[in-house]
Amino acid sequence: MAKVVLFSTTTCSWCRRAKRYFRENKVPFREINVERDASAARDVQKKTGQTGVPVIKIGSKWIVGFDQPAIERELMRS
Repeated sequence: MAKVVLFSTTTCSWCRRAKRYFRENKVPFREINVERDASAARDVQKKTGQTGVPVIKIGSKWIVGFDQPAIERELMRS
């Protein structure tokens, strides 16, 4: 399975939904809080052009927002 990284903030409700989805579906993921990691926040903005969260990286694919169909497609490919 491809490596899953969730870029989040502490107050983001969509981030909480993404975490719940991954846990309920037993998808291992690493969470990076961009409020606490300015370098990660800059990297996400550079790679996606976005400053909002959640941003999810599955393998080499970047998904902006909690786009469940896109997440499921990428998880199936890995």
